Amino acid sequence: MNSPFRNGSWGQRLPAPPPVAVDSALALLAAVVAVLSVLQSEYIRTWWVYALALGTALPLPWRRRAPFVCLLLMTPCSEGISLWAHSAYPQVPVAAIVLIYTVAEQGADWQRWFTLVAATVITVLSTHSPNGAIFSWLPMAGGYILGSTVRELRRSIRAQAERAAQLEREAAVRAARATVEERARIAREMHDILAHAVSLMVVQAEAGPVAVRTRPDRAIAAFDAIADSGRDAMAQLRRMLGVLKEDGGAPERSPAPTLASLPAVLDRVRASGIRCELHTSGLDAPEPPQDVAAAAYRIVQEALTNTVRHASASRVDVRVERTESALEITVSDDGRGVPVPSSRQGGLWSGGRGLIGIRERAAACGGSATAGPGRDGRGFVVTARLPTDSGRT
Repeated sequence: MNSPFRNGSWGQRLPAPPPVAVDSALALLAAVVAVLSVLQSEYIRTWWVYALALGTALPLPWRRRAPFVCLLLMTPCSEGISLWAHSAYPQVPVAAIVLIYTVAEQGADWQRWFTLVAATVITVLSTHSPNGAIFSWLPMAGGYILGSTVRELRRSIRAQAERAAQLEREAAVRAARATVEERARIAREMHDILAHAVSLMVVQAEAGPVAVRTRPDRAIAAFDAIADSGRDAMAQLRRMLGVLKEDGGAPERSPAPTLASLPAVLDRVRASGIRCELHTSGLDAPEPPQDVAAAAYRIVQEALTNTVRHASASRVDVRVERTESALEITVSDDGRGVPVPSSRQGGLWSGGRGLIGIRERAAACGGSATAGPGRDGRGFVVTARLPTDSGRT
């Protein structure tokens, strides 16, 4: 024989009984208490008193569906006993207490206040002494207070659940936004790496066959530059893909590019046959924030990539100046520039991904960027202003 104490079944939580069973049990309890009160009465034991006693308990099974209506149906029976057979009125009116509790917990505000006032008035009028009124009113008031307390507790629980759900939705939105922003950041990095390297490789590859016949030494340098650009792009892509590892291991993190890496970028552009000049000012001061330095590097890199791919320029000047509040960047070339009408049709920012990336990188640091034809429509100029710590808002 299996004992419930041996297998631990007593320690398990029993399933809650259905509400109909609970309300039916309350109705039976209220009917028993009311009938016993009539039986204990010495003078009044007529059939209509028993009928009124049972009538007080009949609405209880439907108290959750319409608590106020059930209270209204119960009141004539309860008050009939109190007025015409007072000695048969139970000391603990179970039906009245349960229904007042239910109205206080579930009813509308006006129903709750009406019930409290009506219960007080009826109790005072239907009793024969102040002491009797007080002792009759206290159970009613207790049921009302208990119902109001449960009402507030459930309201607080619902509010907390709604708040938790709201916080969960906000967290999901933040996670989705962070995912989108991270994808955009990775897309910019991949674009900058590939566009710069591939543009230089294409220019060098196009110049290589011509140089082989006329200047073999320059052809060798061109092929070396292609190899260097390819190796550099592969190394950067490998580090970038390492960040996207999902095998549970620690992602490979590469140092963010800095302003000290700019000369290497210009060297690769020089290998394509374009003269590059780098002018710096104020960089002896403490290093700018890492995100500002990385953004400056990528902006210069993208501007040079555009020069190599589109400008047909022979010279490009890069200026990086550190002021008290910002890092100011200017990249200008002497190429063919951009016709003014095209800049009016959707703006310069609506064309290539590179210029859009320059603007987004500047905006991410709290700065701004401009791009357009140079003086007298000759050449192309990209400028950016990136606030440092002292200049950020």
